[in-house]
Amino acid sequence: MAREIWLIRHGETEWSLSGAHTGRTDLRLTPHGEAQAEHLRELLAGQHFDIVLTSPLRRARRTCELAGYGAEAMVDQNLCEWDYGAYEGRSTEQIRQERPDWSLFRDGVPAGETLEHVAERAQAVIERIGESTGDVALFAHGHILRILAACWLQLGPAAGARFALGTASVSVLGYEHDVRVINRWNQQ
Repeated sequence: MAREIWLIRHGETEWSLSGAHTGRTDLRLTPHGEAQAEHLRELLAGQHFDIVLTSPLRRARRTCELAGYGAEAMVDQNLCEWDYGAYEGRSTEQIRQERPDWSLFRDGVPAGETLEHVAERAQAVIERIGESTGDVALFAHGHILRILAACWLQLGPAAGARFALGTASVSVLGYEHDVRVINRWNQQ
């Protein structure tokens, strides 16, 4: 089993800056997002990964590249962000004008992906990296990484609502005495 799983969220985009839900829309990093991703190179300096996986979406792939791991990265479709369906491109505040008590992790999205399906994809990533005996890096998006962490901790996917992730953040999952734990969270 992997020693540590490094969760690396992509740098800033126009929509992450505005708070809009960005699922499958393939946005570029902002200039600030590019600088954040370049800073990850310093933060990750000297870190060797047996496996590097990235979402196929441009913002994650570019972050991976600028962080210095683009040449060894393999694309994993399961690391795509949550498909927000009818709520794609809309902020929580905009959605709550129509549904005042709406919560993504509780209520989901119309015409999009269910929380349970996102969790199945997260679990598939965990299973894929299960044979590695070294460290693993996953370059992806806020909600899929939060759900993956909840699945890792065996808390159920809705617990991902409790794990905030900033853009270009690094979090590390691992073990303590064979118990799955969070070693670091939301480091920037």
